[in-house]
Amino acid sequence: MKEKIHRAEKFMVTCELAASIAHEIRNPLTTVYGFMQMFSKKEISETQKDDYLQVMLMELEKAQLVINDYLSLIKPQNVARELLDIRPIVEQVIEVILPIAIQCNVKVESDNECSYYIYANTDNLKMCLINIATNGIEAMTNGGMLRINVKKVKNRIVIDIIDTGIGMSSEEINRIAMPFYSIKEKGTGLGTMIAYSIVKGLNGDIEIKSEKGKGTRFSIIIPSS
Repeated sequence: MKEKIHRAEKFMVTCELAASIAHEIRNPLTTVYGFMQMFSKKEISETQKDDYLQVMLMELEKAQLVINDYLSLIKPQNVARELLDIRPIVEQVIEVILPIAIQCNVKVESDNECSYYIYANTDNLKMCLINIATNGIEAMTNGGMLRINVKKVKNRIVIDIIDTGIGMSSEEINRIAMPFYSIKEKGTGLGTMIAYSIVKGLNGDIEIKSEKGKGTRFSIIIPSS
């Protein structure tokens, strides 16, 4: 009975993921297909062609983004690891997210004065932090503050990413790592899934505390080296 339940659960998750991917890719492809039909029937004037081609390229880029995110989840996770100092990693992440933070009128601060070390892959760790930090920035629709703090608790390194955004309910927190679940209007949810996958690969965990209208704290907990 347990085996049957386990198989049924895996089947349901697979079906949900496949349906979500098909939905996310079908939307941009439908747009491109419609424009291609108009092009083939010569229903588009010369002055409109460039504009429509730009729309088609943007829609194809959306589909490519979904595919890339999905491949990031399923590709082998046995990547090379090395001893990393968290401090320069966080500084590099801040440099990456700063342009979108400025655009969203968000101030970024960090309490990252000490060196803490973990065994991890540099690119994967950056991707994890960037995905979560970007979500925090985009959750602050009217501007705000994003903080990235690093501390050591016993034998673990804790990276707190704290925003003053719209916050989440307990139900939204429980669904945050589900395939293609996102509280953002144009989000796919895959970025958060990838972050969870990376942290899990480091034998770590992510804890979330949030309150509607007040903000969210993502605590990334990784064993110290």
